[in-house]
Amino acid sequence: MARRIVFLLACMVSALTWAQTAKPLDDAKLKRQQFEFQKNMPVYAEQLVADLTFPLAWENCRADNFDDWKQRARQQVFECMLTPPAPPAHFQEKGGRYESRVVGEEQRDGYRALKLEISLSRYYTVPALLLVPNGKGPFPAVNVLHDHGAHLFIGKEKMIRPLATEDSQVRKDADAWVASLYEGQYLGDFLAQHGYVVLSTDAPLWGERGRQEGVDRKAYDVIAGNMMMYGVDLCSYMHYDDIHTTDFLASLPEVDSLRIGCAGCSMGAYRAWMLSALTDRVRCGAAICWMTTADHQLTLRHGRGENGGFANCLPGLRRYMDYPHVASLACPKPMLFVNGRQDKLFAIPGVEKAFTIMHDTWKSQQADGLLETELWDMPHSCPKAAQQRILEFLDRVLKKK
Repeated sequence: MARRIVFLLACMVSALTWAQTAKPLDDAKLKRQQFEFQKNMPVYAEQLVADLTFPLAWENCRADNFDDWKQRARQQVFECMLTPPAPPAHFQEKGGRYESRVVGEEQRDGYRALKLEISLSRYYTVPALLLVPNGKGPFPAVNVLHDHGAHLFIGKEKMIRPLATEDSQVRKDADAWVASLYEGQYLGDFLAQHGYVVLSTDAPLWGERGRQEGVDRKAYDVIAGNMMMYGVDLCSYMHYDDIHTTDFLASLPEVDSLRIGCAGCSMGAYRAWMLSALTDRVRCGAAICWMTTADHQLTLRHGRGENGGFANCLPGLRRYMDYPHVASLACPKPMLFVNGRQDKLFAIPGVEKAFTIMHDTWKSQQADGLLETELWDMPHSCPKAAQQRILEFLDRVLKKK
């Protein structure tokens, strides 16, 4: 009996020792013979896309009245955007106006630059940069919307040059980013030099709305998933904020509230046409390098490593409308879309198909002359020539007498 106990004890010690010394296998090196996902996409991606019939698209819904369709379709988008952020305390008592605080200011060549904190929700304040031309207003205004770029350390500073008092690392990073994607020219400052009030804010998880622990691109997806546990959507918060910051812009005494546009590149372009689609506050929008259709975006066929993700994920929306169908909610507003033939993120067949869908919608409302779609021989970028194109478009819409 004693020998049996000793044997059992020895086995237990051996097992415990093995458990303490054994190392877990490295998941990154493990592959099963069977799998269901490839390059972060389901292997049945094509079947999923084939099942998308877009019943709420203007050409599919058989609605008799365009305005009725817009109201119904816009409401469906908002339903897919889930619960909006709670408004600031006493928002209604203050006449539905968003309060702000100036935290920095400097004079530039022909305009003032201010750094603000806007009380946009009961949950958070939104850091912003605002440019106001010298002289007597009210002026036309533009909400300039920053890109994604898998670069989250800066947001609004991609569009408007940071104040001289800003942290040197932020200023250096902003200059480097603008040099790489915007040919060294800040779009916001360029527009302010030509007589526009310009606002730019950080989207959630960019710039001063980032993680305490620092930037981690992979954490974006985890945080977006955690937000959904609360019944809210991170991408939706970005769109709600863009709508509300446009309302804030319209409330400024320096701004002509009837002459407000929006513009952006990449994710900023996506934000621009979404903003144009979801609020009548915006009169026009310019989108550089973001337009396609689901069958060319949500596919393995083009070999991309990025197909969208949480940054443009509104739960269930593709079951109702494709990207150009949602963008068509901006009809009959003047809209400018420019994509690059060398842009590896958006396959040209998808871009051309989306352009055709939108033109068909504008044509149905006798407004096709107000929709401008162009393909340039450029990569995924917004060079000075594209910024000049944005300015000419905005001038024609917002400055015409």
